[in-house]
Amino acid sequence: MDGVAAPHHDSPRRTAFAYALGVFWGFSPFIGLHTVIGLVCAFVFNLNRVEVILAAYTNLPWLIAPYYTLTTMAAAALLGVGMPPDFSGRLSSLFDLSLFGRAFWTGLAQLLSPLLWPFVLGSLAGAAVLSTLSYLVARPAIEAGRRHLHLHHHQPPPPEDAP
Repeated sequence: MDGVAAPHHDSPRRTAFAYALGVFWGFSPFIGLHTVIGLVCAFVFNLNRVEVILAAYTNLPWLIAPYYTLTTMAAAALLGVGMPPDFSGRLSSLFDLSLFGRAFWTGLAQLLSPLLWPFVLGSLAGAAVLSTLSYLVARPAIEAGRRHLHLHHHQPPPPEDAP
């Protein structure tokens, strides 16, 4: 059966893995591409595409700024990368320029370039941690839900994981 089948056709391990994979891409540094990358991975690993995409969108708009700021700051501290001088003043002055002009984007790239590696490495590490935690929470929850369906609704027993 393909990966878009009803969730009960996959084992709890595979369903939790699909969810964890989606969480990983949702919190990765590839924001904006997370949907495409998640779908490609779902097809490659023959995982439930809906599960991967739902999980990829757990990085909600009000979480994006704090998450990427904290993971970038943590990685910058670990890598010994300091904030550019007068960062907030320079950032504020950029917004006096037109967002549609070259000067804005050139200035933003120059200001943020020292933080590129901390952004990439920090958000990858954060995504790995969140993905692992989501798997560890999702698998027992899925197994409990399957047991509930089996015991109370006379559904066929859930498939066992292959060795």
